Amino acid sequence: MATQLRLNKHSACGQQRRWVKSIAVKIGSLLLLPLFALGAMAGPAQVLRSAETQPLDYPTAQALTFMAEQLQEWSQGELNIKLYTGGQLGDEKDTLELTILGGIDLNRVNLAPLNSIVPETIVFGMPFLFRSIAHMRAVVDGPIGDEILAAMEAHGLVGLAFYDSGARSFYNNVRPIRTPKDLKGLKIRVQNSDLYVSMVAALGANPTPMGFGQVYESLLLGTIDGSENNWPSYETTGHYEAAPFYSLTEHTMTPEVLVVSKHRWDKLSPEHQVLLKRAAKASVPFMRAQWDLRTEKSRQKIIAAGVTVAADVDKAAFEAAVQPVYDRFIATPELRALIARIRAVEPRPKSGI
Repeated sequence: MATQLRLNKHSACGQQRRWVKSIAVKIGSLLLLPLFALGAMAGPAQVLRSAETQPLDYPTAQALTFMAEQLQEWSQGELNIKLYTGGQLGDEKDTLELTILGGIDLNRVNLAPLNSIVPETIVFGMPFLFRSIAHMRAVVDGPIGDEILAAMEAHGLVGLAFYDSGARSFYNNVRPIRTPKDLKGLKIRVQNSDLYVSMVAALGANPTPMGFGQVYESLLLGTIDGSENNWPSYETTGHYEAAPFYSLTEHTMTPEVLVVSKHRWDKLSPEHQVLLKRAAKASVPFMRAQWDLRTEKSRQKIIAAGVTVAADVDKAAFEAAVQPVYDRFIATPELRALIARIRAVEPRPKSGI
């Protein structure tokens, strides 16, 4: 069944959610000023079907809910989003294909399944590319992020915005991982991506591609020794119970992306296209605030559960070990120049807002 789109007004984090919402609404309102010159919009209400593999209370799903409310308000009910959460429409690989074909209108996906479709997206998934979450946000919010979003249109997708996915780190049920040598011989689950397979292999482990939903059982059965993910995913799935060694390698900080099918995009009026893009952009600060709250909550729960968290990681050794991954996947002058531009970006100072 489709999930009814509404914000949880009684959330324990309600005060901060209202604060972030007020900022995002102001951003959206400023962005909407040029629309007044376009005149009143008319036409029957349109419903955009949106896929989301995460549950309704996850930050990305919350952001889509927020976006839906703004879009409905700004379009005076002419544009609505019907959100399917919890993987109701399939896993990300399947929903991405359906989105390209026009069977799904909106989709929030990880960049990994896009790597083979939009080559430019592989850059954001490179290990140890971003120095911090602030660095990553500065990159995706700027011209480089806009270029990656624009590159999707030639492949049947229109990129709307980037959402956070946190920093991914290794966890397993054998030992703490502090150097690449500690990974040697371990069977580590990875996404079905050539980039992730190559990265884990370069670090000395045995990469084992499998669906995310199979990880918990595979840890219990010994099919794999570990996996890698962010704090919230490690906690909400219960993986920390089956793999109680979490090592802060923070090897990737790959953002996720919200896309719309170009089939549906081309059927929208220019006014509605502007509204959709601006509602998506306005949802980003809301999503990030929810993500930061969720990350800290998960971190505290994991530590309280007695998980061994290794913070003394030799990141220099890890970076040196993955250099062959750069040699393989960043093989053109254009991609090398893009990497250099990303590394040259400086995080924005906090505004104090």
